[in-house]
Amino acid sequence: MRSSAIHYDNGKDYDVIDIIQDFDLGFNKENVIKYLCRAGKKDDELQDLYKAKDYIEREIEFVRAKAKKQNDEFLNN
Repeated sequence: MRSSAIHYDNGKDYDVIDIIQDFDLGFNKENVIKYLCRAGKKDDELQDLYKAKDYIEREIEFVRAKAKKQNDEFLNN
């Protein structure tokens, strides 16, 4: 179901959610894509860009922690 909200309309035969689901990105990456795609279509473009940045930073920390955990487990075995 396509939304009629202007910040969701991309003028295409697909929605951003279709891409997100197709790539199975996970919560943080999904939100990065969502906020980047709608940046400039709502009241405050910078707000959406900052939200995307926040989710990128969260994903970086998640990946770092995961890598550290794997490395620690490897070293302890």
